[in-house]
Amino acid sequence: MRRVLKYVLRYKLYVIVPSIAMVLAIALDMFNPYLQEIITDKVFIGGDKSLLWPILWAFIAITAVRTVLGYLREYIFDVLSAKISVDIKKDLFDHIQSLPFSFFDNMNTGELMSRIGEDVDNVWRSVSFGIRLFIENMIYFITASTILFFINWKLTLVSLLGMPIIGYLALQFKKKIGISYGKLSDQGVLMNTAAQENIAGVRLVKAFAREKYEIMKFLSLNNENFELRMEQNRIVAKYFPPIDFLTNFSIVILVVFGGMLVIKSSLSIGELVAFSGYIYMLIWPMRMLGFLTNLIAQSDASAKKIMRIMDIVPSIKDSEDSIRIKELKGNVEFKHVFFKYHDDMVLKDINFKVSAGQTVAIMGTTGSGKSSLVNLIGRYYDVFDGAVYIDGHDVRSINLHDLRSQMAVVQQDTFLFSESIEENVRFGKEDASFEEVKEALRLACADDFVEEFDDKYDTIVGERGIGLSGGQKQRISIARALIRDAKILILDDATSALDMDTEFRLLKNLSERRKNATTFIIAHRISAVKNADMILYMEDGRIVERGTHDELLEKRGRYYEIYLEQFKDFSDEEYGIPDALS
Repeated sequence: MRRVLKYVLRYKLYVIVPSIAMVLAIALDMFNPYLQEIITDKVFIGGDKSLLWPILWAFIAITAVRTVLGYLREYIFDVLSAKISVDIKKDLFDHIQSLPFSFFDNMNTGELMSRIGEDVDNVWRSVSFGIRLFIENMIYFITASTILFFINWKLTLVSLLGMPIIGYLALQFKKKIGISYGKLSDQGVLMNTAAQENIAGVRLVKAFAREKYEIMKFLSLNNENFELRMEQNRIVAKYFPPIDFLTNFSIVILVVFGGMLVIKSSLSIGELVAFSGYIYMLIWPMRMLGFLTNLIAQSDASAKKIMRIMDIVPSIKDSEDSIRIKELKGNVEFKHVFFKYHDDMVLKDINFKVSAGQTVAIMGTTGSGKSSLVNLIGRYYDVFDGAVYIDGHDVRSINLHDLRSQMAVVQQDTFLFSESIEENVRFGKEDASFEEVKEALRLACADDFVEEFDDKYDTIVGERGIGLSGGQKQRISIARALIRDAKILILDDATSALDMDTEFRLLKNLSERRKNATTFIIAHRISAVKNADMILYMEDGRIVERGTHDELLEKRGRYYEIYLEQFKDFSDEEYGIPDALS
């Protein structure tokens, strides 16, 4: 919670003004018991009726002013907490955006959603209500205790006998309830993740008739959540009743001991009435102590989880002397590159050089490191050893924004936002005109099916492109990359869902468009890679073959074997595939 205070201090005016209003309201509240003493001793018992109306008007004035101060206090504190909530969510989201791919490889979406949503809201409740009320009650307690000692120190000491025990119970409660909230928060992440994955994958669940299994799995998590909440309730039930008993016992002591003092004429009835008013200013904070401790413990647990993410230092970031390059040429070179993912060496001594505007095709077995290789170009991961160079500069020395803003990537896992087709394409270039969007879709061979939709380019594609076929999603994602007109274009298995005719037309369009772009194509079909300037064939993290289509056929190695497998039954001049070599 200490780090949350840094956010509070950003808005000093929003802290000072309501704090002054709170202090003034408390100060005015202190007059009420005193006025009750005067009206009891001097008006009702003493018979001085001349004081009645002045005291009544004083009560009305105090109430009216306290109402205005209370409004200022509540409203401004709520504005403060809302601003802090916005800042924390923004900073947390910005920080998450700065983290590398490797962070998301080991983090599930449900946990991040819990941190941004539920945990920030817990902090918001603490700032808007918990901490403010805690400070307010502390001021009430200290001020009222001081006044009580002036009225009758003996009665005050007797009335406060249970307060140390209440304080001890509150500290023990905070300790145990904090642990309980930590467990509940972690378990809540599991529930959120299960719900998110099952809702997102509901079609898969239904396709495999696994509804019952998933329901039982969620029921198990729900039961765990129930048990943790019952554990939390047992902690509350253990500590709240004793706190209530001790606070109520203070009233009993006040009535008994105070009544004896009045009988002995050591205390007037008016003073006892005033004392009763002030003692309630102590009892209320004591009763609220358990609730506030509960609230602050919950907020503290959430704040720690938020800050745990905020404390993660991005492993991939700009160096202090990073190079600003406004326009890349597109020359790419790998020099003795090794890449390790966890403890597995994924890439081993990769060496090749590509001139600007050339096309490199990468083929290979599953898990051979094809995607890992192209991910090093945009520095989505960093090399373990060796270096990747663009235009002669180590990518680790280039400003990340300059580097990635001049690249266009179509990833293996096609992702579309729950927006219109036009907005999904414009994601590649924010200020793109509608004509540029149409042209990009035409080049991606997507304009034909888009025109068939009722809403055409305004068609909402649904979450992750639900409602579109795999090929349609790939073509829209390719259009999103093409509209960027980047110097480096990466297509990671981007045509796998297309039929050969569409793939042929799309690649033909790309060959015309990509003359000024260095292009990397990962593919499994010969038809997608045969026109590349260089073809790399990978196995077990190494480049085992390299060359042009014709050169690799002449070598009669692995590439040649794939060629024979894919075209053993036919040759197709339409796609530029020659007769199989004998």
